[in-house]
Amino acid sequence: MRKAYPSDISREQYEMIKEEIESCRKKTRPREVDLYEILCGVLYIVKEGVTWRALPHDYPDYNLVYYYFSIWSKKEEFGTSVLDGVLSELVKLERLSNDREATATMLIVDSKSIQNADTAGEKGYDGGKKTGVKLHLGVDIIGMPHAITVTAADVTDRDGAIEMVDLFRSRLPSILKLLCDGGYTGEPFSSAVNELIGAAVEIAKRNELHTFVVIPKRWVVERTFGWLDKYRRFWKNCERYTDNLVQLVVTILSNLSF
Repeated sequence: MRKAYPSDISREQYEMIKEEIESCRKKTRPREVDLYEILCGVLYIVKEGVTWRALPHDYPDYNLVYYYFSIWSKKEEFGTSVLDGVLSELVKLERLSNDREATATMLIVDSKSIQNADTAGEKGYDGGKKTGVKLHLGVDIIGMPHAITVTAADVTDRDGAIEMVDLFRSRLPSILKLLCDGGYTGEPFSSAVNELIGAAVEIAKRNELHTFVVIPKRWVVERTFGWLDKYRRFWKNCERYTDNLVQLVVTILSNLSF
């Protein structure tokens, strides 16, 4: 039995998502590997920021760990993956534990640019940060994620948010309002959001506060980005396909939801 790593989840936490994790299989013969160890291997990758080949030898072979990660990341019916389902379930449990309804009514939206490594496939130019890709994130009032997408860095915040809402509109049935910063100002954006999910857009502008203060409610999404920054694999995009980066972010957020 190996020693635990800081990135590991407990067996008790694994039991919360065991049914979803072990539901995905291609063969009928008995499974010879402990999927708890596989999942912990993936969490080690995203927490420590190492390559798949650098996975410590007391985890299962890195090829096997990546194999299961690719299975869990594959989009199935309704465009969701096993990892998406795990995150969705954990978010519901976290909301209920905070005495809230299982579904949110307000989404706080923002984006973050991420610099590319030379192995990244998706490339774009952000005039402000000269980076490669942009992560668009929608969270509820307690910081739990409900919508995630990645675009090239030259995609505007408004266009990226519209793409994100369109991708996740079937999972946002109760959203009544999107809270955004000044980068999302404009009637075309408000109209697009209203047409997709019937929600209103509220813009929180810092210049209306006349001083540097934390914008009420807007800080929640910034805190979620701060949580993501604790995972080294998120510091730079090394993924050839943006879907892989999205699923790595989903894995990180699932770990944060325990």
